Order: sequence, then C-alpha cells, then structure tokens
Amino acid sequence: MHFHPGITSPLRKADDTPLDWVVVRENSEGEYAGLGGRNLAGRGPGNEMALQTSLFTEKGCERIMRFAFDLARQRDRKKVSSVTKSNAQQYGMVLWDEVFQRVAADYPDVETESVLVDAMSAKFVLHPEDLSVVVASNLNADILSDLGSALAGSLGLAASANLNPDRRFPSMFEPVHGSAPDIAGQGLANPIGAIGSAALMLDHFGLADEATRVREAIEATTAAGLLTPDVGGTARTGQVVESVLAHL
Repeated sequence: MHFHPGITSPLRKADDTPLDWVVVRENSEGEYAGLGGRNLAGRGPGNEMALQTSLFTEKGCERIMRFAFDLARQRDRKKVSSVTKSNAQQYGMVLWDEVFQRVAADYPDVETESVLVDAMSAKFVLHPEDLSVVVASNLNADILSDLGSALAGSLGLAASANLNPDRRFPSMFEPVHGSAPDIAGQGLANPIGAIGSAALMLDHFGLADEATRVREAIEATTAAGLLTPDVGGTARTGQVVESVLAHL
C-alpha cells in the first residue's frame, strides 16, 4: 500500500507518518479453491444446502510464506505479519500457523507476528506504521488488500502482481480493483493502479531502474495535483496518462 503525494488519505496518521506496506496473498488455494457443492435442492424450497470447503496444503502455505520472508529481507523494515483465524478455523488456519512458525525459524533476521484477521483489519486503520509485509490466505488477503488501497485514497490506486514463483508459467499484472462498467468509456477511471502494475511487471523482469522511473512519474503526477474524480480531482483518465508519460 503506497501513499502518493498530493492524494489525501482518510487516515489522519498518513499526514505526518510514512506508511508503506505490501500484502502477499496466497492465490491458488485457501478459501477460493472451489471445493464443495450445492445439494438437496430436490427436497423442495428451503431445503438446499451448500458446502464451500477451504483447502490449505503445507506446501502451499510454505511457498507463499517464504516468498513473504524473502520480500521482507529486501525492505527497510524487515518484518512479516501473518494473518490468521485459528481461534475459529481449527484445521486449515492452525496448519497455516504451524507452517508460519516453522518457516520463521529459518529467518532469524526478520521480525514476525501472527495476528487474527479481525485484529489485523483494525491494525490497518489504527497502527499501519507497524506493517511492512503482510502474508495472508486467499480470502483474508483479498479483503485486506482492498482495505489497504482504500486507506491510500482509492481502490483505483493499488497495483498487484499475480506471480508464478518458479517462473514456469507467465505471471499476470493488474490493478487490485475489478472492472467498472458503469464508468467505462467516460474518461473517469483512475489509471494509476494499472500503470503501477506495469512497474511491478518491470520489477519481475529484473528492470528495477525502469520500474523506479515509472513510480517516480506517477508520484510527480499526483504531486502536481493532476487527479481523477475518485481521489478528489477533475482530471480525465487520458490527462493523467499523458502526465505520467511526460514525466517519464
């Protein structure tokens, strides 16, 4: 979650406190594994049942957690916060917690904490300065990443990378927000999330200097007050894009 100059955050703390953290999301299993089904509809109205089963594998948990720890080692604040709900989900999330404790032992130089998802939601608002890398399951990270981008000022600001860690298959880079058909073609959409996602793609390609140039061009644009309506401005989508290109 990056807080851009010139964009007002709903957090008063952002006015005078440097805030910058990353949400690392497990994106191939967890609560979105698609296991379950709907049954018993034949018994008549009101009798149907649905099962939605979460999938947690030791391998999947370890893979995303090691990615989070490796990322934390590259940041100024070397800390990983694990998001859990093991007080209520006594199987999948307990496995998550156990794997986190085991993986953390291999990174003695990285500070750690394990926080229940409801408490982490509050922490995003009350103590975001204590965050650096937040690792969470598919559903929990989905919700928290949207909360984080809203705290930065708009869902239109947040970039994301869907990474294949072993690079056997292509990765995908896109803004955190979904589609917005109600404003399509009107020039109202905020392009910063999409442009920032391109910077993440450049990072993935090993082009760190080029990625930095893109981010600096975004910040120069917002600092100049060229903002789309979602962050309190009047600029059109194309005007923001042209400004970013000019600053490049």
